[in-house]
Amino acid sequence: MNRATSMIAIAAMLLATSCGGGGGSIPAPPPPTPTPTPPPTTVFAVPAQQALSVANIQQIIAQGVAEAQARGIRATFAVTDRVGNVLAVFVMNGANLQVDVPRGPNGSIHDLQGVGNRPGLDNVPAAVAAAIAKAITGAYLSSGGNAFSSRTASMIVQEHFPPSAVARGLESGPLFGVQFSQLPCSDLSARFNALGGPSALIGPKRSPLGLSADPGGLPLYIDGVVVGGIGVFADGLYGFDPEVRDVDRDDEEAIAVAASQGFAAPDAIRAERITVDGTSLRYSDMGVADLLSNPAAAPGFAAINGSVGNLTSVNGYYDAVGGVRPGTAYGSEASGIRASTAAEFSNRDAFVLSNGSGANRYPIRAGTEGTPQSLTAAEVTAVLEEAFKVMSAARAQIRQPLDSRAQVSISVVDTSGAVLGLVRSPDAPIFGIDVSLQKARTAMFFSSMIAAQQLLGNPDPDVSMFVGAVRTFLGDPNALTGQFAFSDRANGNLSRPYFPDGELGRPPGPFSRPVQEFNPFSTGLQSALIEGNVIQHVLFVLGAGPDTPQQCTQNPNPALLANGIQIFPGSVPIYRGSTLVGGIGISGDGIDQDDMISFLGLHNASARVGSINNAPPAIRADQIVVPGINVRLRWVSCPFAPFIGSNDQNVCQGK
Repeated sequence: MNRATSMIAIAAMLLATSCGGGGGSIPAPPPPTPTPTPPPTTVFAVPAQQALSVANIQQIIAQGVAEAQARGIRATFAVTDRVGNVLAVFVMNGANLQVDVPRGPNGSIHDLQGVGNRPGLDNVPAAVAAAIAKAITGAYLSSGGNAFSSRTASMIVQEHFPPSAVARGLESGPLFGVQFSQLPCSDLSARFNALGGPSALIGPKRSPLGLSADPGGLPLYIDGVVVGGIGVFADGLYGFDPEVRDVDRDDEEAIAVAASQGFAAPDAIRAERITVDGTSLRYSDMGVADLLSNPAAAPGFAAINGSVGNLTSVNGYYDAVGGVRPGTAYGSEASGIRASTAAEFSNRDAFVLSNGSGANRYPIRAGTEGTPQSLTAAEVTAVLEEAFKVMSAARAQIRQPLDSRAQVSISVVDTSGAVLGLVRSPDAPIFGIDVSLQKARTAMFFSSMIAAQQLLGNPDPDVSMFVGAVRTFLGDPNALTGQFAFSDRANGNLSRPYFPDGELGRPPGPFSRPVQEFNPFSTGLQSALIEGNVIQHVLFVLGAGPDTPQQCTQNPNPALLANGIQIFPGSVPIYRGSTLVGGIGISGDGIDQDDMISFLGLHNASARVGSINNAPPAIRADQIVVPGINVRLRWVSCPFAPFIGSNDQNVCQGK
């Protein structure tokens, strides 16, 4: 009984005992039954709707320019908001506009390797694209619980984690392959609308080069809320950091640090406060103490615009005629990502993607194949709701403070690659939206009967050759025709430059380049599938041709992988009995958390509706033993003690 109820009951009794006469006192009425406290309807805090103003952006650029001048550097700057809208691109007079991408260790030029210094793709003046990619990376990888930079990205996408000469023999980075997300051909990512209107600022927007591993991209914050990113490009080399043990004296990063003053990430959530497998991540090799200028004393924007440099238009991203644009507040309808309504999703914590005019871009629906086996809307709802429940109870890997709840994006697709529903928690990193869809499609595609047919039908022999490679590697002439189900963890096993992952002297997985030809710009099948799209888009940015279609790959049916594939864990295919009917993908937290949410979410949905399920154990990829090596592929890996307030262990075992 609460205090108010108790006082009412006491008052009633006192009143009853004071009333006499005739037949005696009137008995006190029984106290009312207290109203049960309902369970909480939300468990996540919603980020405040903060946004960069024009004055903020001008200050950021002016501070960066002052540091560049102090260093004798002429740089290109890009500022984006949290959902990827480019708010300004500023190019200093005399800046180096060329972008050179490193070749492979043996000089190879596969996929995007060597762009800028190879025949036909030399002297590419794409500095604006590099700066935008860096800014988007800082904004997209970060949240209110973690601040990651493009240097952080470098650390988690290489062939060993951490990347170092002394770490050889360790497994690849936990987000190996994430650099090939947010692609310019993605069907999910919105495109710049120079004409304005309600869809002008909706996100998430694409990136011209995917995510960047080149230091010089940092997130921007206001009052602890991530509001965007700053990207700086100056040295002409669009690379990565292969040695984490040393401290780089990086001019681009120092300029970005100066630019971000007043909008810097809170120290408590910076990457170095977050560990993966016992290793602290890296945020920046340069700090305020390394600056050669005083950002607080930087000249105003009006003093540099038109003299030191100029706002510069970028095809497909930014129109300088409109000047600096204010950012859009994440969570608002205009941002394209907002809280769901009760009619859209049952859990009141859920956010959805919106079209800027109020409509949910990916409402829950039935499978589009139109067959008796197709997923029903009720089944899709069950999968999304149960995965959301697992996420809401899970302990986060990459968020501060410790014991925060995991926050992710969740996508469900059918066997046509169509999105049947997409929901996310309020503060999940933005990169996970596109990646969750990549993962769902990847698990579905490689489990399907037509995966080999589609890859063999690709006109690029650099793609089709991977079918023969995997069949030889697995000793199975019928591989990729539906006999086995592939999770993204299993697909990732086959996509590493060593198999087993990280073990020196071992051969590459059949979907990877050999290690002597590997760097983050050429992972193998993943990058070969979208090489043409990215190069066509870069030429479009430079005004040298049409844009890439909003659909990745040249496979006969590009809709199956319309935003590319992903090769780190976090997805499983969905089955009805032994029939493939779709896939679920998760992204935004640790890879084991992503695995668990996809696997357990589907398992719990199966228990709830009884009509769909995880792949039958007999056909899961962990039944495949690689001949000659005697190593099994993996299915999923779930974390220890994964749930807040629970000591449950081995939560995926036996399911």
